[in-house]
Amino acid sequence: MPEKIKKLRKLVKTAYMSIDKVISTAVSKAVKELYGIDTPSDSIVPQATRKEFEGNLTVMVFPWVKAARKAPEAVGTEIGNWLVANEPAVSGFNVVKGFLNIVITPTYWNGVLANIVADEAWGTKPVTDESPLVMVEYSSPNTNKPLHLGHLRNILLGSSLSKILEACGNKVVKTNIVNDRGIHICKSMLAWQRWFDGATPESASIKGDHLVGDCYVAFDKHYKAELKALKEQGMSDEEAEAASTVMADARAMLRKWEDGDPEVRALWAKMNEWVYAGFDETYKRMGVGFDKIYYESQTYLDGKAKVLEGLEKGVLYRREDGSVWADLRQDGLDEKLLLRSDGTSVYMTQDIGTAKQRFDDYPIDKMIYVVGNEQNYHFQVLAIILDRLGFKWGKDLVHFSYGMVELPEGKMKSREGTVVDADDLMAEMVATAKDVATQLGKTDGLSEAEVDNIAETVGMGALKYFLLKVDPRKNMTFNPKESIDFNGNTGPFIQYTYARIQSVLRKAAEAGFEPVDYSKVEPNEREIALIQRLGDFPSVVAEAGRSYSPALIANYAYDLTKEYNQFYHDCSILKDTPEVCSLRTALSAATARTIRTALGLLGINVVERM
Repeated sequence: MPEKIKKLRKLVKTAYMSIDKVISTAVSKAVKELYGIDTPSDSIVPQATRKEFEGNLTVMVFPWVKAARKAPEAVGTEIGNWLVANEPAVSGFNVVKGFLNIVITPTYWNGVLANIVADEAWGTKPVTDESPLVMVEYSSPNTNKPLHLGHLRNILLGSSLSKILEACGNKVVKTNIVNDRGIHICKSMLAWQRWFDGATPESASIKGDHLVGDCYVAFDKHYKAELKALKEQGMSDEEAEAASTVMADARAMLRKWEDGDPEVRALWAKMNEWVYAGFDETYKRMGVGFDKIYYESQTYLDGKAKVLEGLEKGVLYRREDGSVWADLRQDGLDEKLLLRSDGTSVYMTQDIGTAKQRFDDYPIDKMIYVVGNEQNYHFQVLAIILDRLGFKWGKDLVHFSYGMVELPEGKMKSREGTVVDADDLMAEMVATAKDVATQLGKTDGLSEAEVDNIAETVGMGALKYFLLKVDPRKNMTFNPKESIDFNGNTGPFIQYTYARIQSVLRKAAEAGFEPVDYSKVEPNEREIALIQRLGDFPSVVAEAGRSYSPALIANYAYDLTKEYNQFYHDCSILKDTPEVCSLRTALSAATARTIRTALGLLGINVVERM
């Protein structure tokens, strides 16, 4: 036993290897020695032991039962005995059928904690010159309307994913592609000319993107009124649409734009600048940004050139009417139009042009498109076409396909003006956060500036957390009232716990507490559970990066917060021996830092007081 203690002390002083890795490596050795079976340690994945059984980690022994020619219980017992005898991190075990429940030596956890405390970047990997470069595209707005709730989920997912991938050791370039051309833009332009009397954002006291969005809604209103009048004259739906003068005028404006008409181009540029200024204001409040912004008006011509290049190489073909197509039937898909018979481009052409510009600008190793799941087929096609056109990452592009976000009352419709505006929603969330925090007494004794800062941080945190905690691939319903709650799986609950920990640490400092060596303290059950949860953080970040899921980070933050509150309830942090208090304050500080890091990966800030 003395020799084992010596080994243990040496172990906890070395660079921390996750306890999961320690156990999987040891079990691999045990199986080799006991049964002559080579089992890669990476294939052994310990799980947290169920609460009704003694132990910290559980390993299934079924994979070795057949080769060992013994019952699962016997195999588990033999491996357990080997671990106790040979692995200093293991102090005991029990076997339940084919499950080996392993008890970690209590003082081992002190070493785990010490290494967590010592690592300021706990859970993340550094970015080096050799790191792969990942480009993430998100937001992708149209310049005919302001950003809305649907955009919020897209933007927050893209921004968080970028942070997570960087935390996993990747170079990350964040890009945005702005849809600034097409018939929808012309609809807003025509409406402004006819029904807005030369209004500007300044004269109307409105954000530029909101003004242009109002123009778009106005066009749809007049268009529908015209259709109704025509159908009352006896026309069918198709005949009325064909006879619409306002739609014909919008299409005529589009043709003028494509021909480079100076007047149309000047109006287009002016209204787009209004929109960009409005977007920038919204992005700033959301706390997101981009390294490079591309514009479809500047990419579609490159797309046409790349398509014609593919035509020359024989990877695309031209039909009798002059249109250019990709035949994807050998890939289990259909044929895809890339250039119309009149030579004009389609969305796919623009995406090809944007890909070319990005490939010219950056040495991309992986390209991730954050786009809703209604575009799944589009990206299947794009991947194959880009591969045929010679982009090295084409076939392996990632479509980060996320589900739609709705309100309790149902879907949103831009043309009808029934969308939830992003600016309005953010303002409402901040105002609600201020009301709730004040009612609960969370802001007592604070200045007005401090209260406003807390309201902004908590309101935006509530919004972001609610949208990010759901598996991104699932549709979701956003309920603003549910998101701002200081209890349950919410951003404010996690932020409040962080502030609570900071209060504890301030009290310790004010009392003049000086930490001492706690390496000989045997942690109790609550302390071990919290240390173990902190130890899981690097693997959670890695898995979130591998599976492109900010939800894993969000729910880890919630689980960690719950674990800390149990510890806070059951353990006196500042009223015990100096050694125990030192362990508990170190554990509190490590928890606070990990919460801050986890929330930071979601784009959520913390408050020091609440």
